[in-house]
Amino acid sequence: MKARTVDTIWTGVLYVLSFMVVGLLGYFVITILIKGWGFWDLDFLSGLPSNTKEGGGIGPQLFNSLYMLVLTLLISVPLGLGAGIYLAEYAKQGRLLSFIRLCIETMASLPSIVVGLFGLLVFVTLTGWGYTLIGGALAITILNLPGLTRVCETAILDVPHSVKEASLGLGATKWQTLVKVTIPAALPQIITGVILAAGRIFGEAAALIYTAGLTTPLLNASADLSSKMHPLNIFRPAETLTVHIWKLNSEGIVPDAKLIAAKSAAVLMIMVLLFNIGARFVSVLLQRYFTGNKRTNKRKMKIAS
Repeated sequence: MKARTVDTIWTGVLYVLSFMVVGLLGYFVITILIKGWGFWDLDFLSGLPSNTKEGGGIGPQLFNSLYMLVLTLLISVPLGLGAGIYLAEYAKQGRLLSFIRLCIETMASLPSIVVGLFGLLVFVTLTGWGYTLIGGALAITILNLPGLTRVCETAILDVPHSVKEASLGLGATKWQTLVKVTIPAALPQIITGVILAAGRIFGEAAALIYTAGLTTPLLNASADLSSKMHPLNIFRPAETLTVHIWKLNSEGIVPDAKLIAAKSAAVLMIMVLLFNIGARFVSVLLQRYFTGNKRTNKRKMKIAS
């Protein structure tokens, strides 16, 4: 009876804490939306001069944020997944593995401003690129790689050994087991790691100030790809939305800087929410594809009978 009472009390405490977290998130979202009300205006989103406001829009910054997201994920996800696979499946216990884990933990604790200064020295000055999209993407990759590696490694280790042994027992190679069995089973946790990395990309400002720059050239899709005016040129400066918000609040040169910053924050929050929902949806579809849903299993049973 006493154990049941204690269990009921702690269950209630956990429910209260969960509702507090959800309530705090809801309050945060509602506050940002109220302060940035009207963020859906096409003139504001496209970057065209507004008829009522003097500050203009965020079209180039919005595109730069999305492009930075895609570019960084293209670099960091293969590296993080590959490192996680190595640590979980191929690395042997010993001093080398302990040293690698120590390096990962050290990288995870690096402040973003330090990584930004490192990017300024290496990706901006040493390479001679200047402020570029690729420099910002590489700097954020350094920030995201430790966490993404840990998530991928843990996800692969959490797959039951019996499943792997069953695949190997049926004649599959270790690589086939990894690609066809282990990674699909670990996919939901890997998607969670990708979502966390994407949140870091959307919200990072300190590292990008020193690597991607504080300005954006006048973009022109008809320009040559090697030109800094071309939107897809990875060797051009790119002010992201978070950097734009920071600059508005710090400089305050634009007459309606606070309003533009509030609207930009609302757009950034909506982007993060939409990406999270989309990533979860893709995760569900991929999991159904690899494991099969109930309808697929029923059809297979009918065909077998």
